[in-house]
Order: sequence, then C-alpha cells, then structure tokens
Amino acid sequence: YWIIYRMPDGKQRKEYVGSFEELNGYSIEDARLAESKRKTQKKENRLLDIRVDSKLTFSELSKWYLNLSSVKALASFRSVSIYLNNFNKVFGKKTVGTIKPLDLEELQTKRKKQGLKPASIDLEIALVKTMVTKAFDNDLLDGNSLKAFRKIKRMIKRGANARKRIISFEEYLDLFDSATSHFRPVLITAYHTGMRSGELQKLQWNHIDRKKGFIRLPAEITKERREKNIPINHHVKTVLNALPRALNHNFVFTYKGKPFTHKNGFVHSFKSTCEKAGLPYGRNAQNGMTLHDIRGTVKTNMLGAGMDKVYRDLILGHSLTGMDVDYLAPTEETLKKEMEKFTQWLDDCIESISANVTQTLPKTG
Repeated sequence: YWIIYRMPDGKQRKEYVGSFEELNGYSIEDARLAESKRKTQKKENRLLDIRVDSKLTFSELSKWYLNLSSVKALASFRSVSIYLNNFNKVFGKKTVGTIKPLDLEELQTKRKKQGLKPASIDLEIALVKTMVTKAFDNDLLDGNSLKAFRKIKRMIKRGANARKRIISFEEYLDLFDSATSHFRPVLITAYHTGMRSGELQKLQWNHIDRKKGFIRLPAEITKERREKNIPINHHVKTVLNALPRALNHNFVFTYKGKPFTHKNGFVHSFKSTCEKAGLPYGRNAQNGMTLHDIRGTVKTNMLGAGMDKVYRDLILGHSLTGMDVDYLAPTEETLKKEMEKFTQWLDDCIESISANVTQTLPKTG
C-alpha cells in the first residue's frame, strides 16, 4: 500500500507503507493510519520533518532494483547481481534505514580479511549506494537511508587505481611476432582502433561497413550503450580481407572456426602471447600489462599523433563534454582523415624502430 500527499514546495510524494514481500503483515488500515499521521503533520506545519517509515530490507530492495528494466539492460547486470548478493549475505535482513557508517566500516574490514582488493570492496559499497539512491529518488526511502553511504570513506582515492601502463612500439612488435594466427588479427584490430575486448569478441560481419570504411558497433555491445563508428585504417582493412567467414555464424574473430564464447577468451590468448614474447603480464606483475592496456595505449598514441580530444573521444566512444556537446558535429569524412593522420604517425614511429615493418605490418590497402 502507499499514500500520496504534497510537500510545502508543491511536490507530490508517494510513500510506500509496508513490506514488498510480507504483505500479509500489513493492511489498508496501516495505510490509513499513515495518511492520518501525515495530515496531522501538515496541519502542524511539520511536513518537512517527515521521514518515510519504510520497512524495506536490503534483500527486498535488491529484488525491486534488479527487476527494473533499466538495470536489467546494464552490460554489468551479472556483476551487479553478484555484488548485491554478497552484500545481502551480511545485511540482507537488515532494514535499509537502520544501517550505520560503522556497519559499513566493519564490512570493509571483513572483506579485507577475506582477501578482497580495496577496489572490489569500494565497488560493492558503491553499487549498494547506487541502489539506495535509486530508491530514494523514487520515494521508496527517505534521506536518512543514504546517510551511512554518504559518510563512508572509500578505501582507494579516486583515480589512484587507474591503469597507466603503456605498451611501447617495441613491445607491440614483440607481441605481434609472438601471437598465434587466431589472435594476431585481434591484436592488430585492438591496437589500431582502441576497441574493448568485449566489443572485439562480439564483432560481427554485419557491423563492417566496407563501402564507407567504418566499423559500426550497435549500442547493445558497447559499454557506453551508445552506437560507435570507428574508421577502418589500412591495417584493419588488411586483417578483415584476410579473415574467412564461417557458414554457421556471423562473428568476425574465431578460434578453429568457432566464436569466442568465454568472456575471457581473448585474455587467455593475450596472456599466452605475453609469456611467449617474454613480457610481464597481469596487474600484479611488476610492470605487467593487460589486454585493456592496449586501449589506453591507443588513446596515448592518438595524443602523440596530435589528434584533437574530440576525435579521440568519438573514435574510442567517450562522451563529449562541455560546449563540445552542443556545438561540435564532426563528419565521418573528418573522422576518416583523422584516423589516416594517426595511422601515418604510428607507421612512421614503428618504421623508425624496425627496418622490417613492411613485412610485419603490410601497407597495401
């Protein structure tokens, strides 16, 4: 049940009365009593002191949150579900509004003893905070429910955990020489487009616009949930022209004729390539590299090539900010020219290091 009333500022508030699961414990009389209480507070000019008397537990709130269409559509839905489930193993039966900062601090200590990394501990609390904020915005909870999450301090300062590992031109050539025949096309495409591992894995032939020279990623396979159009340079074009097309599926990158079904399929291949090239792999290794570091390397290389931030953001899928959003609308032709300049700069850099670059990176379109 719920009641509806207006606040002094004219805004209408919808307040739920009772539990989402154990409705047998509540009746229409409870709603009428709550409504009567609000009317009395209104007469006494005490509406601003209202706190929503929600009995929601974290488990009940999680069921509501995970059933929202907007949440189900998240690319990270599975991870969100796992984190909320782990949180509910500790606080699932606890009423949301009763949690204190000390409770969350104890959770941080407990998770640390369990061997979890600070970044994972921060993410768990941040995801629960997002859920609680969503409920508050929709009048399921009052502001008091958010207090603990706003007061708790992160274990890692913002930006302190960001990856800054850049793959040098020499390292890229070593990786190229060491890559297997099925992974080398992935490596080349990643190094020249900055596409994420998941985007490469889900890339299909119908996403390739050969006529206009673009990879057109649909919103459902990008992390940003927005369409992304990436110019194809001569390296990527050579790769795509050489790859065979399967008869029973439409995926571009395959292993023994089958698509990469495991989400870490490329990661394992990259690890093996690093080991064969004698390069350190992994976040925990000294100066270790990861597959995602290629994306950061591409953005750094684009900066080195003199590519404007607007074009870097558009190609890599980052959101435009400030006045750029309203006033800039680069054409696809402009994006292609910027990609050509970047590719030429990249080729020149590699040529200065390796005299055999024409054999390893063919320049014929």
